[in-house]
Amino acid sequence: MGSCCHAHVRRKFEAAKSHDPKRSAYALSFYRQLFDIEDKCAELSDEDCLAIRRAEALPLLDRFKSWLDEQAGDHRVLPKSSIGKAIRYALNQWQPLSVFTEDGGLPIHNNDTERDLRRLTIGRKNWLLLGSEAGGEVAARLYTLTAGAHRHHLHVWAHVDDVLRCLAVGDSDPDALFPDVWAKAHPEKVRSYREAESLARAAQTKARHKRRRKLTHK
Repeated sequence: MGSCCHAHVRRKFEAAKSHDPKRSAYALSFYRQLFDIEDKCAELSDEDCLAIRRAEALPLLDRFKSWLDEQAGDHRVLPKSSIGKAIRYALNQWQPLSVFTEDGGLPIHNNDTERDLRRLTIGRKNWLLLGSEAGGEVAARLYTLTAGAHRHHLHVWAHVDDVLRCLAVGDSDPDALFPDVWAKAHPEKVRSYREAESLARAAQTKARHKRRRKLTHK
C-alpha cells in the first residue's frame, strides 16, 4: 500500500474556505496539529518518530475521520461543492493517507518529491528529442544521478565524475557511491553554503510554526 499526501488534502480545504469557512477552518485545525507533531519528529530517528505518531497523530486522525464521516452524511454539504469535494477526497484516500503512521521513515506529504520532479517538468522540452529509446534510458539514469547529488548539496560534477570512474573500473562497493554515503566520505565536496541555506529555511519554518502555536493557545 502506497502513501498519499496530506498536503494535497490540506490544499483542498484551504481552497474551500471561501465557500464554507467554518468547516474548512475546522479541518485545517486538524492539519495544524498534525504538522506540529511532524515538527517534533523532524530531528528524531524513524523509531522515535513512529512512536510519537502512534501516540499523538493516530488519535488525532481518528477524530478527523469521525468528523469527515459526519460531514459526508450531512445533507447540507453538497457533494459537488468545494468543501464536499475536499471531504470526499480525504475519505476516498483515507487508507493510504494513514500509512505514514505505520512507518516512521515515510513523510506525511510529498512536497520534497514534487519539488524534485518540478525540475524535470521545467526541462521537459529540452529533453523532448533524445534520438532513441536507449538514449532516453541513459538520460534518465544521469538525471537520477545528478538529482541525487543536488539534493544532498554535493558539487554535482565531482560526484558524477567519481561515480563514472568507479563504475568504469568495476568498483566493488556500489553502495559507497550513493550520494548520502559519498558525501560522508568526501566532506570537502559538499556545498556547505547550500546546506546552510536549507537549515536556515527549516529554522524559519520552525520559528513560524512556534509563533503560530503560541497565538493559537492564547
